[in-house]
Amino acid sequence: MSGGNFDYKQYYIDQIAEDVESYIRKCERKEEKNWGYEDENGKYIPYIYEETEEVLNEFRKGLEILRQAYVYAKRIDWLLS
Repeated sequence: MSGGNFDYKQYYIDQIAEDVESYIRKCERKEEKNWGYEDENGKYIPYIYEETEEVLNEFRKGLEILRQAYVYAKRIDWLLS
């Protein structure tokens, strides 16, 4: 089975969307406890992902567009294959 006309590259768009969504989730759980790591001295270092709500809203808009782009690329691939 071939990778279609785009050789499965539409899945790169989906992976980018997954990465953006993961980053948004990390920013949203900045107040969650036990989210971090211990340094070499045993000191707990929390992961802090800080973005303003305005920036997060733009990420959310971009995420929606990426999801749509993936669907369009996949369907165009079907049509061309």
